[in-house]
Amino acid sequence: MSVSPWVWALTLAGILAVIAADLFLIHRNDTREFSTRRAAFWSAVYLGLAVAFGAGVWLFSGGEHAAQYFGGFVTEKSLSVDNLFVFMVILARFAVPKHAQHTVLMAGIVIALVLRGVFIAVGAAAIATFTWVFFIFGAFLIWTAYGLVRGGDEEEFKENPLLRWAKRIIPTSPDYDGNRFLVRRDGRRMVTPLLIVMIAIGSTDVMFALDSIPAIFGLTTEPYLVFTANAFALMGLVQLYFLLGGLAERLVYLGHGLAFILGFIGIKLILHALHEYGAEWAPDVPIWLSLAVIAGTLVATTVASLTVGDRARSKDRTAGEPHPEVNAADRNAS
Repeated sequence: MSVSPWVWALTLAGILAVIAADLFLIHRNDTREFSTRRAAFWSAVYLGLAVAFGAGVWLFSGGEHAAQYFGGFVTEKSLSVDNLFVFMVILARFAVPKHAQHTVLMAGIVIALVLRGVFIAVGAAAIATFTWVFFIFGAFLIWTAYGLVRGGDEEEFKENPLLRWAKRIIPTSPDYDGNRFLVRRDGRRMVTPLLIVMIAIGSTDVMFALDSIPAIFGLTTEPYLVFTANAFALMGLVQLYFLLGGLAERLVYLGHGLAFILGFIGIKLILHALHEYGAEWAPDVPIWLSLAVIAGTLVATTVASLTVGDRARSKDRTAGEPHPEVNAADRNAS
């Protein structure tokens, strides 16, 4: 798939224009909370843009590349849902006002998109030069999948070196000031905590990219498709945060589903590398099978979470409540 610099330039300009419309034109000087209705509208807009872009890939580059794009987009979006838990922890830890949460999340996503672009460029160059990189990516994804199954600290937030440096070096005001990032206090220009939170979200997302970028390279090695799938998945993440609300906490089996997907893609990468090195017995997994596995796993884990998981939580709550007949006996005894 050959992509000219003009196509790259137009794509980047279009992405920046959409982000600007969302961040500055629609919500400028808006102190209202980002409602579920607005989140649903903008989620539909971003999903429509992602689907329309995929249709354009199909029209100009064929069904194979379109399938690779959609597979990457679905994978990145599903991994992003799991990352929403950490975003919730960050916003709660810094006590970000509800009316400012959309602004800081969107700004953090812009930082994440730029840093992921650097990761993608490095990864694409490495893959184009060294086939053995697929072994590293594959092994890393399998290890990550194992960690998800075991459970760990994926919902905890730990300050990274960039955030610690920013908090130590940058003069920061103690209080928020609406949606502003810069204020003047006692004649001194300072940043508000919103900027620190923005750095926290953007830099934390880079850690998430350590597994998501190798995962999408397991579906396509086209840098243009890798970047655009990441871009559309990230741009709709802010709206998804407000739209899901408490629903994200109900997806109790999502981690297991993501572990299966990452493990599957990791094995796919290793098989592809073996095939490239001449192992004829190693199959090259077709993209349609990858799409089927990813979609089927996400549907199964979502249904299981919203049915079996809800029943289990309801049963646990019921078990923890005193039985009404016991309460009646206690009252009679007294």
